[in-house]
Amino acid sequence: MQRITEKMLEKRVDWLNKLKGFDSPEYSTIGAFVLDYAYSGVSLHQYTNESGGVNDVFRCGHIPKRDLWNRICAYMTDMY
Repeated sequence: MQRITEKMLEKRVDWLNKLKGFDSPEYSTIGAFVLDYAYSGVSLHQYTNESGGVNDVFRCGHIPKRDLWNRICAYMTDMY
């Protein structure tokens, strides 16, 4: 099984943003996705307002990188 790295997750989130129509989102671009690292885990957040408010997309808090990778892949598959 391949080790999931931060760089791999960042590329996946870049791709997810492109699917949503954001080529290179700036800080607090409403609807854009961003990774948040804390508590030895990572979470996928989506900006909800111009002040930097975010929503935890999967509502699971900060989880291991592999778990987030699997959730993002499933989310993207569902988008197609």
